[in-house]
Amino acid sequence: MILLKQENTRNNTRRALCGAVLALVVSSVPVLAAAGALDQFKQFVSSTQSAKGEFDQRLVKTESGTVKVSSTSSGTFIFARPGKFIWTYQKPYEQVLQADGDKLFIYDKDLNQVTTKKLGNALGSSPAAILFGSNDLEKNFTLKEGASKDGMEWLEATPKSKDTTFDKIGIGLKNGVPQAMELRDSFGQVSVLTFKNFEKNPPLKATSFVFVVPKGADVFNN
Repeated sequence: MILLKQENTRNNTRRALCGAVLALVVSSVPVLAAAGALDQFKQFVSSTQSAKGEFDQRLVKTESGTVKVSSTSSGTFIFARPGKFIWTYQKPYEQVLQADGDKLFIYDKDLNQVTTKKLGNALGSSPAAILFGSNDLEKNFTLKEGASKDGMEWLEATPKSKDTTFDKIGIGLKNGVPQAMELRDSFGQVSVLTFKNFEKNPPLKATSFVFVVPKGADVFNN
């Protein structure tokens, strides 16, 4: 019974980390220092077709005016818009979220289990749609300038669809580059993503995003 509770806790942590997924950044685009977050982000999106780099993620929760870190994770990412990406969690659990433009594959190494779903339904108004999706951001999000903080200009993206777990998404930019994201869900939790060692428009092979099911893995289709 104790082992079952521990496994449930680990699975809940994986789902929380997965749900905060997905967001991503690329290297700098020269812009005027006075440019607002919205202009910087639109220029970034229009000039960026692919990217790779590393991320750190913290799942935090506001309690009585204080912020408590409940879990952390880190890993790597690579993407090619629209709809192709590999988001790899390396710590604390190994998990891969990979999309080939049509389907999303979620691979849990510990369980040796793969879950698949149609990418269109999986992205929607999620954080992933902002950076992995098409350039038509304002179709699914209401965008507006946020306050300046932590040396960055912030953009606020509010999903137009009510069928999403996220109430608001913040994107922090500096010198035309998204450097952080804040994902606020309907339960009061905030996931903070920061990016590093990113490379803009790296050369990619045509097969870079083809998912190969690991040997012996169980596959579940949603």
